[in-house]
Amino acid sequence: MKLAFIGLGVMGFPMAGHLQRAGHDVTVFNRTASKAQAWVDTYGGNWAATPAQAAAGAEIVFSCVGNDDDLRQVVLGEDGAFKGMNAGATLVDHTTASADVARELATLAVEQGLGFLDAPVSGGQAGAEHGALSVMVGGNTDTFAHCEPVMLAYGKAIKLLGEAGSGQLAKMVNQICIAGIVQGLAEGVHFAKRAGLDAEGLFDVIQHGAAGSWQMVNRHQTMLDNEFEFGFAVDWMRKDLGITLDEARNNGAQLPVTALVDQFYAQVQKMGGNRWDTSSLVARLERDED
Repeated sequence: MKLAFIGLGVMGFPMAGHLQRAGHDVTVFNRTASKAQAWVDTYGGNWAATPAQAAAGAEIVFSCVGNDDDLRQVVLGEDGAFKGMNAGATLVDHTTASADVARELATLAVEQGLGFLDAPVSGGQAGAEHGALSVMVGGNTDTFAHCEPVMLAYGKAIKLLGEAGSGQLAKMVNQICIAGIVQGLAEGVHFAKRAGLDAEGLFDVIQHGAAGSWQMVNRHQTMLDNEFEFGFAVDWMRKDLGITLDEARNNGAQLPVTALVDQFYAQVQKMGGNRWDTSSLVARLERDED
């Protein structure tokens, strides 16, 4: 299948690579052209100078960029993807963005005879590299049925959860759950160290019980070692939590823990941890200890 992929960040770069390695003909676009060239050098395929050129003739166009404004620019801009897409093609957006922009793009897509899915992902850079992402999707049933087999190149769990915007709302739930879990794990790590426990042995045991989580399995050791120069950045998490809290104000949901953890992340940013992994919440507790 002829495909396009717009946005080659830490997630998009390997995701587009999985599509090319699955046998598709992929053309990529990235605002930094050298990264697009590096992708071609790694995987083959082609790169284009604009989103419209990348999307020309593609049956499915994938996007994975930073936020609502970035998404509007690469899709609706003067050289945006919609300008290059043929009637009947589909845009699958993997950006973590607002449900409002998803609904906006879905409406505009219908007006132009295009399909649209909002399909944010979870699983981090490792999940993208290993083709093991969870994909939460909003959109039309037939459009989803057409695109799901292609997304299996990088997704291990892919589910349609409702109409346009539902994927973004589901990703908000994902981030709500992560925020509380990481804070709880940070407090557990902090307590274990203060109590003088063999923390490595402790987490080796309890990760197999009711307290176990992906975060515990993958982050307890780096938290114990105060290593945070990797992973999902605090800046990105605050962006996601900001979208979530805005949505909660609109729908009346009460998110006291999420709001509190968002402020804890603001404190991590003040410590210079903007690009630290989200597990750096423990660094805030260690700072308070000092």
